[in-house]
Amino acid sequence: MTDTVISSATREVVIGFGRPFVMIGERINPTGRKLLAEEMKEGDFSRVEADALAQVTAGAHMLDVNAGVPLADEPALLASAVKLVQSVTDVPLSIDSSIIEALEAGVDAYVGKPLINSVTGEPEVMERVLPLVARTGAAVVAISNDETGISEDPDVRFDVAKRIVRAAADYGIPTADVVVDPLVMPIGAMATAGRQVFHLVRRLRDELGVNTTCGASNVSFGLPNRHIITGTFLAMAIGAGMTSAIMNPLHADVKAAVMAGDVLAGNDENCAAWISEHRDRSAVGADSAAGAGSGDRPRRRGGRRARTG
Repeated sequence: MTDTVISSATREVVIGFGRPFVMIGERINPTGRKLLAEEMKEGDFSRVEADALAQVTAGAHMLDVNAGVPLADEPALLASAVKLVQSVTDVPLSIDSSIIEALEAGVDAYVGKPLINSVTGEPEVMERVLPLVARTGAAVVAISNDETGISEDPDVRFDVAKRIVRAAADYGIPTADVVVDPLVMPIGAMATAGRQVFHLVRRLRDELGVNTTCGASNVSFGLPNRHIITGTFLAMAIGAGMTSAIMNPLHADVKAAVMAGDVLAGNDENCAAWISEHRDRSAVGADSAAGAGSGDRPRRRGGRRARTG
């Protein structure tokens, strides 16, 4: 099966089928964060550093770094942010921008093999981003929209993804280095958004053999208690074959749902990660001393056969 390898100078993360789900921390992004945007514009990266460390401590396997501050020098900001984050943590990074010059600056500042976020199916975008991916040996997020926009038909989005994978191959970029974003719409605005993504992820896995990612929080936008929606979506997406997501690991409900999804999909061997994260050893000791109740035993199908005669 397909393995996408992303690395820093000292650590490697593998996104792949049958492997634990890769959580990519989303917090280093000034979009919608006015204070962070103002600080980054002024050259203050203290909040970037704090967000990086907090997300890694919470369990993020990778971090997404975005420096899209309006009216600022985004290439310089992104390069500085990448250097700063790599100085405080060794997790691999997703370098995130819609501006090719910023992507180039971020990748040039990076030590290791990054995930470039992103390329779309528009010909002019592919012609600019894919040579950068090929030149640097990076992996790339392929977003399944093109010059016509985002189709509500998941099969149209599949065709866009397929076109990007084929274009990448023309530049010598292997399928393993293309991670497709099927595009998650807000479920509050589009009732079929979840089903669309699950359908598309299955096709991407079974027909193209590519790994997948998404901006997970989009699905719950505008809804109350949204972290439960996001976490449940991710658990179901794992069941459909999704292998990574850009998400907030600081939300315990979301992280727990991802870990449970891995358990139920068979990606957490012997439930080791779940047990390590959640087991209360002192409570286990108390339970052992008291003896397990009947409610703790797995149930067998059917009841005991009655004696006759």
